[in-house]
Amino acid sequence: MIWVTWRQHRAQILVTGGFLALLGLLLLGSAVEAGVYVAGHAPPGCPGPAVACGEVEVGLAYRYEAVYTVFGWMPLVLPALIGAFWGAPLLGREYERGTHRLAWTQSVPVWRWLAVKLALLGGAVVAGGLLLSAMVSLWRPVFRAGVDSTFGNIGVFNMVGVAPAAWWLYAFALGTLAGALFRRTLPAMALVVAGVAATMFTLLQVSDHYAEPVRAELSGTVLLDDPDARLVRGAWVEPSGREVAEPPAGSCPRRADAGRSSRNAEAWQECLFAKGYRYAVYYHPPARFWRFQWTEAGILVLASGALGGLAVRRTLRRPG
Repeated sequence: MIWVTWRQHRAQILVTGGFLALLGLLLLGSAVEAGVYVAGHAPPGCPGPAVACGEVEVGLAYRYEAVYTVFGWMPLVLPALIGAFWGAPLLGREYERGTHRLAWTQSVPVWRWLAVKLALLGGAVVAGGLLLSAMVSLWRPVFRAGVDSTFGNIGVFNMVGVAPAAWWLYAFALGTLAGALFRRTLPAMALVVAGVAATMFTLLQVSDHYAEPVRAELSGTVLLDDPDARLVRGAWVEPSGREVAEPPAGSCPRRADAGRSSRNAEAWQECLFAKGYRYAVYYHPPARFWRFQWTEAGILVLASGALGGLAVRRTLRRPG
C-alpha cells in the first residue's frame, strides 16, 4: 500500500516539494539581499526607534513589496491548495473514474486502504506545514517592516509555529470528506476553498476568547507601546472611573472631520486627557504566543479528526 500510495499521489508530493523548494530559494535570496541592503544603509543602532531606522524599514517595504504580497496571501492560499489538490482527489477521483471498484475488491480491504492513505498523506501534509514554518521563521527576522510582528499580525501568526501544519492537516481532512460526499473532484475543491476561508474567518473572530484579555489604562495616548500585542478593544474611562465607549457629547470640542484628520483626533484626545479621562485597552500580550498557537492547533486537529472520521464512515457505509 505504501508503494501504491506513492504511485498514485507522487504528482502532488513532487509538485508540493518543488514549490516549497522554490519558496525556500525565494525567501533565502530575499533575506541575503536584504541583509546586504541593511548593512549598507542602516546606521549604527538599528533596528531601533531612531528616525533613520524607520527610513531603512520603509525602504525595505518598497524594495520587497512583491515578496510581501506573496507572503500575505500564503496563510489562506496554501491550505486551500492542499485541501483542493491533496484531499479532494483522494476519494473524489476514485469515485469519478470508477477505479474504487477495482481498488477496493482486491486483497486489501477498504478500511486498510483508507488507513494507510490517510496516515501517509496526512503525515506528509503535516511535515510540509512544519517545513514551511521553519523557513518563514528563519526568513522573518531579517525584515523589520510589516512582517516583524509574530503575534499581533494574524497573517504572520498563521505562518509560524505549529499553525501551518494544523491548517494544512485541516484542509486535507476537509477535502477528503468533500470528495467522499460529492464523489466528484471539482465540487469537492470548491467546497474546500470556501470551507478554509470560512474557518479562517471564524477562528479570527473567536481567537480573542482563547484567554482573558489584559486591561491597561493609558494616559496621554491611546496607543499601546507594544506593537506585537493583539488588541481586543478599547474604551474611555471617565474621571469617576466609569467605562464608556465614547465620552459624552460636548466633553471636548470635536470637529466633524476628526475621524479623518489625525491632528484633529489628537487634539480631541489631548483635551479629554487634560480633563481627567483615561483610555482603557484590552489586549493579549505577546507572551501568549504559544498558548494561542496550541489552542488554535488543538481546535484544528480535533476538527481534522472529526472530518476524517466522517469521511471514513461515509466511505465504509457506501463503498460502491
